[in-house]
Amino acid sequence: MRRADRLFLLVNALRGRRAAVAAHALADSLGVSLRTVYRDVADLQLSGVPIEGEAGVGYVLRKGADIPPLMFNADELEALVVGTRFVRAFGGARLGASAKAALLKIEAVLPPELRARSERSRIFAPEVARLESSGLIDRLHAAIEARNVLRVDYRDQDGQTSAREIEPLCLAFWGGSWTIGAWCRLRADFRSFRPDRIAAVAETGEVFDDDPARGLEAYLRKAGGA
Repeated sequence: MRRADRLFLLVNALRGRRAAVAAHALADSLGVSLRTVYRDVADLQLSGVPIEGEAGVGYVLRKGADIPPLMFNADELEALVVGTRFVRAFGGARLGASAKAALLKIEAVLPPELRARSERSRIFAPEVARLESSGLIDRLHAAIEARNVLRVDYRDQDGQTSAREIEPLCLAFWGGSWTIGAWCRLRADFRSFRPDRIAAVAETGEVFDDDPARGLEAYLRKAGGA
């Protein structure tokens, strides 16, 4: 279990309890050691979660207190809902699934009035068949994270195709189209490519070095005209 998920479940286990919950009971329910529970509780307390109690006595959320995810106001919550819809529609399958899971975790512990408010937003991003559902954005995102050199067949605006080896650096969504920023080995310079013009893509098996001269910050400086 990821630590973030464990912390979420730990706080959720304390919500609505009138009596203190013993550390060993928390450890059993989470499948972790007592030491892990003590450390997690201490970290949550330092981050501002109002947990009271101590080892050997048990823990309880201060009466009338809420955990940070419930402190959103209505506008902030709607922003999260709308943002999740956009990520699900345009962020690729992997990030889309994660955005959906994150919102479910928040909504699971919302008071009824805010849960109802989260369902009333009228800003939608329909999930229809488009580039993002092809899996290409996920593949490019994975290559960026792993620093994998890609071989692509790329069509320019005139329909001419060229074979390139690129070092992918970032993805940017412009509201109607995506671009992938990269170091192009053919041109020995930075280039921005449109994924919808990539006719074919394959990993070369090579991992490129994190070279500041042709890395993300250098790309962004050039793209910004700095």
